Amino acid sequence: MEIPFRKSKRGITIKVRVEPRSSKRNFSGLIGDTLKVKVHSPPSGGAANEELIEVLAEKIGVKRTAIKIIKGHTSKNKLIEIEGIDSVP
Repeated sequence: MEIPFRKSKRGITIKVRVEPRSSKRNFSGLIGDTLKVKVHSPPSGGAANEELIEVLAEKIGVKRTAIKIIKGHTSKNKLIEIEGIDSVP
């Protein structure tokens, strides 16, 4: 699956839709230009955001510190910036 992204000053940005409280922990497809990601954690207390960063780092092959949530900290729809890369492997 090819993940749609845009280049930014520090790397790339991708749109993500999070599905909290899922039985699986993985990428589950695309909705238009948005990557759908399933995580086990509930949305309360930022647990789903932390797990989202873990899943992205694992799957894309970057350090967790390279991934930042730019928009949507309390929403299922988020804009993520990944620093130090110019495309998604």
